[in-house]
Amino acid sequence: MAFALLFLRVLVMLVFVWSGWSHTTKSEERAKDIGFSSAFTKLLGTVELLAGLGVGFAVLPHLSSVGLMIIMLGAMYHKAFVWKSGFWGKGSQGWHYDLIFFAINLLVFASAGGRWTVGWAVMRVTGFRWLQNL
Repeated sequence: MAFALLFLRVLVMLVFVWSGWSHTTKSEERAKDIGFSSAFTKLLGTVELLAGLGVGFAVLPHLSSVGLMIIMLGAMYHKAFVWKSGFWGKGSQGWHYDLIFFAINLLVFASAGGRWTVGWAVMRVTGFRWLQNL
């Protein structure tokens, strides 16, 4: 169970860090693709990048996973009501993908990142039990 949750966290980290990096470094181009301003696209990218790292390493896993869930809710809303792409969408551009990542982040939130987290590792080294809650 611990390995499965670690695998999901690393997967989320890879996807969101990659996406966040793209939104941050190519904000003009990405803004046109998603229909937002360049400034908002940079902000979105920064949140994706930091929250993705937070989920992956389970540093502040509750805050990180909630941030990504909010982004996924926004993506689902945008795809369903603005782009009207439907659940599966055309060319797999529907909101099913975003729903899956919402569910994975909900699992990370509910489990506080699982057993293998940075907070747990620091607690094991220092002996300070309160650090496992980072």
